[in-house]
Amino acid sequence: MSATIGLKRWHEVIDNGSSAEDLAAIIHEDAVFHSPVVHTPQKGRPIVVAYLAAAGNTLGNDSFEYVRELIDGENAMLEFTTEMDGIHVNGIDLIRFDEDGMIVDFKVMVRPLKAVNKVWEQMAAMLEKMKT
Repeated sequence: MSATIGLKRWHEVIDNGSSAEDLAAIIHEDAVFHSPVVHTPQKGRPIVVAYLAAAGNTLGNDSFEYVRELIDGENAMLEFTTEMDGIHVNGIDLIRFDEDGMIVDFKVMVRPLKAVNKVWEQMAAMLEKMKT
């Protein structure tokens, strides 16, 4: 039931604004992030926190909503919808948790193509802004 515990903590972090500090507290130090727009997996807590914080600032607007959740052991799949600059975004967060409920693997998939392009555009801008 590691996903049940981890998912509860994930929702608390999301509901509180997805701060980097809160995200770091629920992400394993060796976590891996799979972006819908970056080919290579991003490894390690600092980079995973950066990507998820950027996603929270771009995708996590007032229209963001999880519409379906599936849990199986250490895995959770969360389907979400949101709107970005008038473009409907539909996506999935596929999350694997360790035995303590810490996130060890986080994969995001987004559709349709217009949405992928919009996510790439806004995420790139947010990650660049976070560097400075």
